[in-house]
Amino acid sequence: QLVQSGGGSVQPGGSLRLSCLASGFTFNSYVLSWFRQSPGTEREFVIGMAISDTNTHYTDSVSGRFTVSRDDAKTTGYLDIKNVKPEDTAVYYCQARHLDSGARYWGQGTQVTVSS
Repeated sequence: QLVQSGGGSVQPGGSLRLSCLASGFTFNSYVLSWFRQSPGTEREFVIGMAISDTNTHYTDSVSGRFTVSRDDAKTTGYLDIKNVKPEDTAVYYCQARHLDSGARYWGQGTQVTVSS
């Protein structure tokens, strides 16, 4: 399973970190990604990193502001957000996906609200 922490309310221009703790599977064999969902919209891919952590993919709207990282020794993934914008308000989900089998685990979601 994946258990998320972090998030909450933050003012525009601020920063925050989301964490995603994995258990029950071999975390270092899974690709780590983050998604988000705003009210009335579908869940969208935000950013993800390959197991080698040298290849990161992200949606254009978060370029230069979102960073994904992982600590396999702690079986934990992270999403760091800087210079947050009101449009970043959403429920954020982490996902671990096995490259070969396609097996997926999802975090429970954590709310991020950006407002002044």
